[in-house]
Amino acid sequence: MKTAPSYVRHGTLSLYAALETQSGLVLGKTAARHTSDEFVAFLAHIVDSQPATREIHIIADNLSAHKTTKVTDFLAAHRHVQMHYTPTYASWLNQVELWFAKVKRDLLGRGIFTSVTDLARKLRRFITKYNERAKPVRWAYADPARRIA
Repeated sequence: MKTAPSYVRHGTLSLYAALETQSGLVLGKTAARHTSDEFVAFLAHIVDSQPATREIHIIADNLSAHKTTKVTDFLAAHRHVQMHYTPTYASWLNQVELWFAKVKRDLLGRGIFTSVTDLARKLRRFITKYNERAKPVRWAYADPARRIA
């Protein structure tokens, strides 16, 4: 009698991602944990990747790590960066969530990962390949008759 192979968990990894809607490009970064320090480091990574004069709008969920004193201090030091929080249970309003669903479907759901390092490498490769075919986000509501008045 043959038994099914066991699932082995090698650890966890956080993925930060920023979707530039004008180009469709994704800026991603992996981290061992999802902490305020890591989030601020990612915000700095976003700022460093953009022209100094560009106004940057970040849409984030209401995770406590996104609302700490360190985040507030970062935003005070970078006046051209504005943070917008989605309402609770409304993450679908954030376009990057569609991209996360794609990662889950196309990479995580089909992948075999032998370690956290292997997962991080494959996530970086996925982002690189995705960016090669990136397209601007053209979000439109298809049926105006169904809009809430």
